[in-house]
Amino acid sequence: MGMVNRHFIRIFWYAYLMCLFFQAVYAEAKVTKPNILMILTDDLGYADVGFNGAKDIKTPNLDVLAQNGVTFTSAYVAHPFCGPSRAGLFTGRYPHKIGSQYNLPTVKGAGGIGVPVEETYFSRVLQDSGYFTGAVGKWHLGEARQYHPNSRGFDEFFGFLNGGHDYFPDQSSKRYAALVEAGRTNIYGYIAPLEYNGSPVQETEYLTDALSREAVKFIDKAKASTQPWFLYLAYNAPHTPLQAKEEDLAVFPHIQDAKRRTYAAMVLAVDRGVARIVDHLKKTHQFENTLIIFFSDNGGRLDQGASNSPLSEGKGSVMEGGYRTPMFIHWAEGLERGQSYRHPVHALDFYPTLTNLAGGQVPEGKQLDGKDILPAILSGESARPGESIFVMRHRKGLSDVAARRDRWKAVRVANGAWRLFDVEEDPGETTDLSEQYPKLLADLVADMDAWSWSHEHPRWFHIQKEGFDWREDNMPRFHETFELPTGSLD
Repeated sequence: MGMVNRHFIRIFWYAYLMCLFFQAVYAEAKVTKPNILMILTDDLGYADVGFNGAKDIKTPNLDVLAQNGVTFTSAYVAHPFCGPSRAGLFTGRYPHKIGSQYNLPTVKGAGGIGVPVEETYFSRVLQDSGYFTGAVGKWHLGEARQYHPNSRGFDEFFGFLNGGHDYFPDQSSKRYAALVEAGRTNIYGYIAPLEYNGSPVQETEYLTDALSREAVKFIDKAKASTQPWFLYLAYNAPHTPLQAKEEDLAVFPHIQDAKRRTYAAMVLAVDRGVARIVDHLKKTHQFENTLIIFFSDNGGRLDQGASNSPLSEGKGSVMEGGYRTPMFIHWAEGLERGQSYRHPVHALDFYPTLTNLAGGQVPEGKQLDGKDILPAILSGESARPGESIFVMRHRKGLSDVAARRDRWKAVRVANGAWRLFDVEEDPGETTDLSEQYPKLLADLVADMDAWSWSHEHPRWFHIQKEGFDWREDNMPRFHETFELPTGSLD
């Protein structure tokens, strides 16, 4: 009997030790930090990718990722223009709250100003959490040393600091050299040399392809470091100037409109670049545990070949086409495949979401306007039931503004009448429901009014005239912006 007991005791301890072993292995797997690849396009239309219904533009590689990941039908950014949208993305705050609601000045070096250094970027949080960090492509958040990517949480940077660039740098470099030889100093940034960590580089490859190439190089460097990595890949395509390779244009003989055809070819180059990166991730056995995020900084320009169908209007507008963007997240190890998430999400959500995913800490005193959306994505529920998200664009003497709460959106454009839409049923904002639901409209307007009290005056203006108009018109005049018609609640 004693031998039997000893036998069972040995079996018990063996099973117990094996259980501890597997628990340890499981725990280690659970805390493995994913690599993070954030792909941001520039002025990409809502309807200009296959996974959002494009028929004339081919994006097969993006479509595969979207179909095997989570697509978002109601994804928003913080502003319908490039600079403020990116400021919101990296600070996790509405750009109006930090004085960044305009694009940076067009003057040389953006006038030496940029997004306040007091606002810690989430790239810095990831870097402090042990991530090897890189930025490739467009920056547009400040050009002085203290605003440079290498000063804002990025170990590596390859790209350009201003708001755009020509796509054939071998050609633009000749124009740049001629202007330098002629003694010019204030030279258009679109033709200036690209840079790597602050030093100019001589580039000859089509820009979208060059950025994809550098993304692959960063991934190799990151793998060699043995750290988890974060790469912010900010393509400037399909932002103007509309410039495409002949072989890409040849793919779209069926598109007769010249702008649309060039635009389509530029989007194709992005898709080709993403395929190159994904192939390399698979080759280096990193694909399964890499979280890939894809979206645009704002809506597409309808006058430059884009389509935001079925959304109304485009870049610069507070209607849906101005700041609602195509988006997907792919993470083979962490997310169920083939999901479609219909609830509103916001680019401001990436700060807390990625911080938590990386095991990082939001800096003490740091305010955030987004929220961690990963639990809601996993459950399929709304991350912000009953809560509003906002957008505002200042114009001369007035402001366009909108708020979305659940399925409802209140909007006022060009000092016109307030309108209310059910943007789940009516994403094109064609049927005004303000007369049927006046109290709901008033409640949304009150939300926007309260939000506006947290705004700062702009720290800069894109062009000098905007600053002159702001002072001349005594902006922002929110008491007029949020005024409802007398008797609207009777």
